[in-house]
Amino acid sequence: MKSMILATAAIASLSLGACTMSNNERTALGGLAGAAGGLVLADALNANPNWTIVAALGGAAAGALVARNQNTGQCAYSNGDGTYYTGACV
Repeated sequence: MKSMILATAAIASLSLGACTMSNNERTALGGLAGAAGGLVLADALNANPNWTIVAALGGAAAGALVARNQNTGQCAYSNGDGTYYTGACV
């Protein structure tokens, strides 16, 4: 529980500056946040060390991928039912 609170606080503090970041910096931050999320989830599920590494790598890959059209400024958002819609990036 303590590690989850610490990871959440770290991600929240890093995310505050996301508006002034370049695309590469946002990708790096997304990867870092995803890896931290994977580690927290693996810790919460008491995963063995091998699955912890897999969870961190999977989280980093998912966090680095952003569905954003740079030309139009549109992002893809999930509806929660397997479909997606596009709208202005936040």
